[in-house]
Amino acid sequence: MKKLKPLYFALDFQTGNEALDFLERHQLTGIPVKVGMELFYKEGPSIIHQLKEKGHEIFLDLKLHDIPETVRRAMRGLAGMNVDVVNIHAQGGEEMMKAAKIGLQEGAQDHIPVLLAVTVLTSSDQKMLEDELLIDHPLADVVKHYAGRAEKCGVDGVVCSVEEAEIIKKHTALAALTPGIRLAGGAHHDQKRVATPEKALENGSDAMVVGRAIRDAEKPREMYRKIKEAFQHGSINTHS
Repeated sequence: MKKLKPLYFALDFQTGNEALDFLERHQLTGIPVKVGMELFYKEGPSIIHQLKEKGHEIFLDLKLHDIPETVRRAMRGLAGMNVDVVNIHAQGGEEMMKAAKIGLQEGAQDHIPVLLAVTVLTSSDQKMLEDELLIDHPLADVVKHYAGRAEKCGVDGVVCSVEEAEIIKKHTALAALTPGIRLAGGAHHDQKRVATPEKALENGSDAMVVGRAIRDAEKPREMYRKIKEAFQHGSINTHS
């Protein structure tokens, strides 16, 4: 199985041309990237092929959540595109998570993609769990429970907030990929549980996803370097 890269740049663009132009213009060719729903639903497999041709490792972030057979067939198709990381919602249950793994094995070409399970989205909080989803348990316990189920089903890692990464590493052998990363003082946008790269490192995160903080920076390449270095070393070397 492939390992997660430390930092995936989220390609939060409306079109493939915008994404590819941004990467080339800011000399970010070849970095690991995340392709989410917005871009994939617009461009389809074409954007995956184009990014692969330019040497990018790809986290295809579609968060599959459906009946087991549908997810198995979908994952078989995604694996055939030679993506590196894919994900599902742990809330889909054990049979669905097992089916996702089987589908990846059936469709894999050069390698089986890393399979991650989303625990609780970083846009959610305790109030939402209780008032909207009727989940009457502490958020941290929900994350721990989902992660344990995912590990039992052969999932390779989870997507969780930095706050919960420490719980994941303490109670499972799963990898932890954490979104919601900002440098100190950065805007939270629509994410309610965010943290700095240094905090992600401290809590045991294996990888991060960063989008707007890089995309909207005055110097995106420099911001990418700063965030990656802060995560890998716990501080930023301003002279490198």
